[in-house]
Amino acid sequence: MEPIAFLVVLPIAIGIVSELVFRDTTHATLAAAIGTAAALIVSMWLLAPPELWTWLAVLLVSPLAIASALATVLLVYGRSQARRRRRRHDA
Repeated sequence: MEPIAFLVVLPIAIGIVSELVFRDTTHATLAAAIGTAAALIVSMWLLAPPELWTWLAVLLVSPLAIASALATVLLVYGRSQARRRRRRHDA
């Protein structure tokens, strides 16, 4: 259950929070990418014993987590932009 939480749920939460905080896709994606990588490294460092993981394992798994965080940022951005658009009814 922990791998799913760290590889799927945590990056999605980081992506949502970064989009809500920055409201700009460029800054939100950068923050989500850095935040997800940092969260993976810190969580592996704190929760897993050193004999069970290496830095190489985190580097190999991190693109999946970063991609899900970036996809979440873009989805949240697209949904927020759809609500902001106003339709002009020129009659």
